[in-house]
Amino acid sequence: MIDRFVVLGDSFSEGVGDDDPACPNGVRGWADRTAEQLARHNPGLSYANLAIRGRLLPQVLAEQLEPALAMRPDLVTLYAGGNDLMRPKIDIDGLADSYDHAVGKLAATGATVVLFTGVDGVEDPLFRRMRGRTAIYNEHVRLIAARHRTLLVDMWAMRVLRDRRLWSADRIHLNGLGHTHIAATVLDALGVPHTVTPATLGPSAVLTAAQVRRANLHWAREHAMPWLGRRLRGESSGDTLSPKRPALAPVTESASP
Repeated sequence: MIDRFVVLGDSFSEGVGDDDPACPNGVRGWADRTAEQLARHNPGLSYANLAIRGRLLPQVLAEQLEPALAMRPDLVTLYAGGNDLMRPKIDIDGLADSYDHAVGKLAATGATVVLFTGVDGVEDPLFRRMRGRTAIYNEHVRLIAARHRTLLVDMWAMRVLRDRRLWSADRIHLNGLGHTHIAATVLDALGVPHTVTPATLGPSAVLTAAQVRRANLHWAREHAMPWLGRRLRGESSGDTLSPKRPALAPVTESASP
């Protein structure tokens, strides 16, 4: 039985894109949904979520690893590195070494550890350019997971995540539908019965070239330019935020599906 569930990472694990004003930091996400299902099996479950949007992998490890270890989790999830892959220069091998060391410390506690690969952005013109970096990162993660005998959620292999309808308007973060898919996948990997039901989307609408151009211009104005401005100013979207659940606490199930 899982008694203490701790989540480490960046915006993906914080739940950005799955907006819910009733939740801390205004977002819900796959981790909250997973915790709610776990609490159905164990009402005494305690859950902490240390993830903060915008964090680079070294920041995640420096800020979150030791507090997580101190909580003595029996289930811990870790995803980081996506923000690093978006930087102009990156030492993927060096990041993987740090990641490997951190996962080793988590696994040595006897906790069940869940890792994630990055998503295949082949369908998006921007993220298609990062495909090679992401593939290298993913190979490192697969090796780390095998070395430390962790569970692995292979988002690269989840073709459904190529569907833009599972992504928020910023095209970077999953929306509620996407986070629901991840929650169901995590629970399946854990072998936990659950009531999380991913949406059945059906065929995508076919857009004209003019509609695509308008959508791209809107995205560039509303999302890409503000993101670039923060990068140039050395700012992060998470600079003023604290973890949404900084300490282990009981889980209250959301009224949202």
